[in-house]
Amino acid sequence: MTKTKLKPSTVLYPAPVVLVSCGTMERPNIITIAWTGTTCSDPPMLAIGVRPSRYSYGLIKRSGEFVVNIPTADMVRVADQCGMVSGRDVDKFALTGLTAMPGSVVRAPLIQQCPINVECQVRQILPLGTHDFFIAEIVAVHADENILNSAGKLHFDQITSFTLHSREYRRTGESIGHYGFTAER
Repeated sequence: MTKTKLKPSTVLYPAPVVLVSCGTMERPNIITIAWTGTTCSDPPMLAIGVRPSRYSYGLIKRSGEFVVNIPTADMVRVADQCGMVSGRDVDKFALTGLTAMPGSVVRAPLIQQCPINVECQVRQILPLGTHDFFIAEIVAVHADENILNSAGKLHFDQITSFTLHSREYRRTGESIGHYGFTAER
């Protein structure tokens, strides 16, 4: 098969779509982010890429904390809406009907309707170009009880999340294996 060379671009896919809440319970905000991912196991860490021009950027930089909320596929319209307006001008919780609830460690709120909420404290900010990378330690994780199995572990078959593929949202699919299955672990 012949290959065609393309210009460098952001073709890595899928990119998980998350709702990042920041600010405080008194003045909460949400930003939709697709540039995110796990960066370290111990301590557990993740990172999000945010443009410095975004309203949420300043809130996160000043407070040093945020919450990554994992939405379900039926929340795609809400997620898209949160990415189309600025928190400078609009209360996104009021606009979308989402509910802010207090975190257990950080001052930024959790989003009640999201089945998984990950509280984070910023450890480093790395300027990259159009975006800065907020590298953060995961300090608390919350999960709806109905998505936990009998051992208290996340049961991902109970959640239909979605991803971004080159400006198109797509549902996540079925399990096709588990970590280490080729080594019979």
